[in-house]
Amino acid sequence: MESQRESTDGAAGDEDTLADREWRLIREESLSGPLCMAYDAVAAETAAAGGPRTVRVYRWSPSTLSLGYRNDPADVDWAFCEREGIDVVRRPTGGGAIYHDEVGDVSYSTIAPASELPGDLMETYDLLCEPLLTACAELGVPAGFAAESYPELYEPACYLRELHPAHDVVYEGRKLSGNAQYRRRDSIIQHGSLTFSARPERTLSCFVDPPVSADTFRERVTGLDEHAALTREECVETLEEALGAWADAEVGTWTDAEHERAAEIAREKFGSEAWTCERVDPLDG
Repeated sequence: MESQRESTDGAAGDEDTLADREWRLIREESLSGPLCMAYDAVAAETAAAGGPRTVRVYRWSPSTLSLGYRNDPADVDWAFCEREGIDVVRRPTGGGAIYHDEVGDVSYSTIAPASELPGDLMETYDLLCEPLLTACAELGVPAGFAAESYPELYEPACYLRELHPAHDVVYEGRKLSGNAQYRRRDSIIQHGSLTFSARPERTLSCFVDPPVSADTFRERVTGLDEHAALTREECVETLEEALGAWADAEVGTWTDAEHERAAEIAREKFGSEAWTCERVDPLDG
C-alpha cells in the first residue's frame, strides 16, 4: 500500500491536538469488501463534520482482493476469485492489490480531520503507525519500518512490490504490514493490512500467471503466527487496545445514519463495476 493524495492543504496538526479531540474505537466487524471501504468514507465524513474521530479494526468477509487505485483489472484472475468466493474491490489508496484472507488478515483504519494531522506525509505515517508497532511489540513480534528499499518482485501485488521505508512494516527483513493514506482536503484516512497468517498460494492465485513462486513469496512476506504462539483473536484484541490507548478512545458504535450512508456508498460506489473495473466514481459530482 501507498498513499493516494487528493489534497493536503491546511493539514498542520500534531499529537497534542489529537489528544484533545473525541475519538471512538469501533471493535472488529466482519464486513464485505465494499462495506469495509464504505465505512472508512463514512468515518471521514463524520470527522470532517465535527463528529468523533475513528480508529477501527475490521475483518474482510468473505476473503477479498482489494485493488490499489491504479491496479489494472486485467491482472486479476477473475475466474479463480469467483470460484473461490473472493470479493474484488478497489481502494481509494494507491499501491498494489492485497489479498485479505478472512482468517489470515487483520485490518485497521484511523480517520481524522486533515487539519489535526501533520501536513507532511512521512510525519503522518510515523504518527499513525505508532499503535500498529506497539501492538506488534506486545505480541512478541517487534516489527519496524523497512530500513531500506527492497527490489520489486511483482508490481501488481502490494506485498511483492518494492518495499518502501516510509510505510512498509517488516519483521526480520520480511513484510508484515502495508499501510496507505488517502488525503482528502478535509480529512485523512489511513488504513493498513496486518498479516496474521500468510497465504502464498491463495494470494498468488488471485493473479493471472504471476512470475513468483510460493517459496519466493514466503521469502518476502511473513505473518505473526510464524513467530509467536498466538490466536487471531489475541492479535485483534491487542491491536484494538493499542489503537484505543493511542487515541484515548472510548469504545463506540456507528450511528443509524452512518449505517445507512455506508450501505449507500458500498452499493453505489465500492460495489459497482464502474469503480472496480474502470476507476469511475459514480458518486463523484
